[in-house]
Amino acid sequence: MIVVTGAAGFIGSYVVGKLNREGFKDIVLVDKYDDPLKFQNYQTKTYSEMVDRDNFFDWLAVNEKLVQMIIHLGARTDTVGQEPEIYQQLNLKYSQKIWKACIQYGLPLIYASSASTYGEGELGFDDDHALIPRLKPLNLYAQSKHDFDCWALKQKDQPFFWTGLKFFNVFGPNEYHKDRMSSVIFQAYNTVFQTGKMDLFRSHRPDFKDGEQSRDFIYVEDVAKVILFFMNHRTNSGVYNVGTGESRSYLSLTKAVFKSMNKVENIGFVDTPADLLGKYQYYTCANIQKLISIGYSEPFLSLEDGIEDYVKNYLMPGSRY
Repeated sequence: MIVVTGAAGFIGSYVVGKLNREGFKDIVLVDKYDDPLKFQNYQTKTYSEMVDRDNFFDWLAVNEKLVQMIIHLGARTDTVGQEPEIYQQLNLKYSQKIWKACIQYGLPLIYASSASTYGEGELGFDDDHALIPRLKPLNLYAQSKHDFDCWALKQKDQPFFWTGLKFFNVFGPNEYHKDRMSSVIFQAYNTVFQTGKMDLFRSHRPDFKDGEQSRDFIYVEDVAKVILFFMNHRTNSGVYNVGTGESRSYLSLTKAVFKSMNKVENIGFVDTPADLLGKYQYYTCANIQKLISIGYSEPFLSLEDGIEDYVKNYLMPGSRY
């Protein structure tokens, strides 16, 4: 039995679907099932049980002998939220309880960290454990993820295997409920479909031209493959970057969306919203050498190939994975 937290959300529900495809059916979905927009993310999945996140630890105390692994993907993911106690409760304290439960019951743990913890990238994007405590996140979400990474690395008592995965900019099916927090690919598709054009944020830094802000964009299928790798690997505990190792501009991304939709490019620029100024990463690029060094050898989809698959096989037909 595999437990997946955040199972109704974007990455969590996709991972459940990926597990189903790989033959795993005995899966426990843990989440807060109060968002009707997430219903389609899990309604077609095969699983053993749904557990409310508030009841999870009581459930685990009764069923721990049946559980083989916890994949902890649940979190408050809003990057512009202004309620620190919510991030501390859901992203830090809840994760600490899962960590301690994995020690108590002898369970391996895979958990989601975030590349947002790297802040402006002034120290680079290297997953060296010695570097992590020095990072300077830009928002409450990133800070809560960073706080847990730092806490985990300090613990003398650890699960017999654990890994924290610093996901870079993930896009793909099942993010339909995320609204403003959805990927630029999803937002661009919908905007182009409705209006025939797409506006990107202007640069507010002299070292970046408009549209040349760039991120390491990774397709959710590749994220799921990395998680399955660690499910089977179960050695070399630690924090790992999960990105492609290549940074691509928002302009290139938007052009690829237009091409996948067979639309003529019509791209403009608008000022970055005030609530994002000072909290916006202009550049990210994962150093993935540590992941490769422990045996991960699957090639990552290019940005163009990932967008084409997403647009043509999911967004245009309105499909869920």
